[in-house]
Amino acid sequence: MAIVNVTPDSFSDGGERFDPARAIDDGLRLVAEGADILDVGGESTRPGSAPVPPEEERRRILPVVEGLTRCGAVVSLDTRRACVAEAGLAAGARIVNDVSALRDDEAMLPLVVRAGAAVVLMHRRGNSRDRYAGPSYADVVEDVRRFLLDRARECEAEGVERQGIAIDPGIGFGKAVEENVALIANIGRLADAGYPVLVGSSRKGFIGKLTGIEKAGDRDPASAWLAVEAVRRGASIVRVHSVVATRQALAVFGAMR
Repeated sequence: MAIVNVTPDSFSDGGERFDPARAIDDGLRLVAEGADILDVGGESTRPGSAPVPPEEERRRILPVVEGLTRCGAVVSLDTRRACVAEAGLAAGARIVNDVSALRDDEAMLPLVVRAGAAVVLMHRRGNSRDRYAGPSYADVVEDVRRFLLDRARECEAEGVERQGIAIDPGIGFGKAVEENVALIANIGRLADAGYPVLVGSSRKGFIGKLTGIEKAGDRDPASAWLAVEAVRRGASIVRVHSVVATRQALAVFGAMR
């Protein structure tokens, strides 16, 4: 899953694809480089970011979703709002990737059921405005696992098809460095439940703390290594900025298995 942020303020690539034509061109390039899914988002979720009005979020993503799906790309919508997801699905997207696990907007779950869309349910502590603060974890892996499985079962009970649900531990969303590391190291405990696991660790701040690399765009080597580790430990999907680096790393890993 390749990241196509259509925002001015995302932590790594904010502003790079704010022009729809540039976003479409870059998305098609990422597909050519080996991306299977393009994750289009119009609202930054970096810590401290302010919410974007739904009308503005729709304005940002719709031309990009329409352009990419017209060219045959598989598009997911990185949104937590039902009205944005509804417009994006009508424009051809197939997946809703919701950082709130369909909780921020009570209309999101009925929409997903009605549209027959696939969904990614992510664990998040707090929200962007409070910089993802919240209570301490008793056991971060078990706490996240329990939340995701409970939420997945709730969605199934409401009519979401099991084969259309993936779960995401939410690397960087309210977790300390060691907690992010523990989650990636224990992906198998999430994957054992039978839902595909998505891991999005690309370029995140904890990599900078581990490596001393301050600039997010310089963290691709470590990001590719983490993607391989996530897959080795049971992840089915990795959400990345650099498709080339990740594809190369996964190809070598595949040859070594």
